Parts: sequence; structure tokens; C-alpha cells
Amino acid sequence: MDTNVVIDFLADRQPFSLHAAKLFDLTIDGKVKIYISAVSYNNIYYILRQSLTNNATIKLLEELVEMTEITDVTKSIIKQSLKTDFKDYEDAIQYYCALSIPKIDFIVTRDTKDFKKSTLPVLTPVEAIVALDGGL
Repeated sequence: MDTNVVIDFLADRQPFSLHAAKLFDLTIDGKVKIYISAVSYNNIYYILRQSLTNNATIKLLEELVEMTEITDVTKSIIKQSLKTDFKDYEDAIQYYCALSIPKIDFIVTRDTKDFKKSTLPVLTPVEAIVALDGGL
């Protein structure tokens, strides 16, 4: 899952948080697994910390760790990301992290245009909900 969707959920960014929350409900119910790259935690912390205390931000990240799987960012992933033609370096890291996990069926992001080069399917949160749960 791309960082923007996670932040939508944790920061309750309306109207996007509703669909992000539905995806997290599916993982809490044991229907799906959400994978987040380790590098996302830095970015999530940075964004949340702008409006929350350090302790509140850390508490949310601790809860996130319990709800998701974390993909490692390896030297190989960094090297691949540096040599790619993704316009956004973080998206390149997200993409190569996703490729490193055979169980990942698709990437979920609000910015699908940023993943034009993806060989994995790229879905919006709404599309992912439909694919995983048959509807909103």
C-alpha cells in the first residue's frame, strides 16, 4: 500500500479516509494482508508529527505495525529504484518493495498515474475494495 493511503487512514484525511479505513477493516478481519515498505514509516511519521505530538505519532505507528506487514528496503531495492524512470523516487522504492514480495497482488494508491511503469496492477482504494470485498 502506498504511503498516501496509509496517511489518509491515520490522519483521517476526508473524504479519502473512509475508503482507506475500509481496507484496514479488511486486514483487521483477516481477509487481506496490507504490506507497507519500511521507508513509509519515516514519511508517515514526518506527516503525522506536523499535527500530533511525538508520543501520539509513535502510538499510531505502533498500532500500524500490528495491523500490517513491513517490507524490507534492501540495497538491491535502492539500486533498482535509483535506475528506474519513475518520476517519484519514493514510488520507485514502493514499487520494487512490492515486487520483492511474491504474495502481493496489486499496489493500492490514490496516485495511480505515478505507477504507469508498474508490471503489477495498480488500484485506487475504491477499486481495491471492490476487488477484495465485492463492493463498498
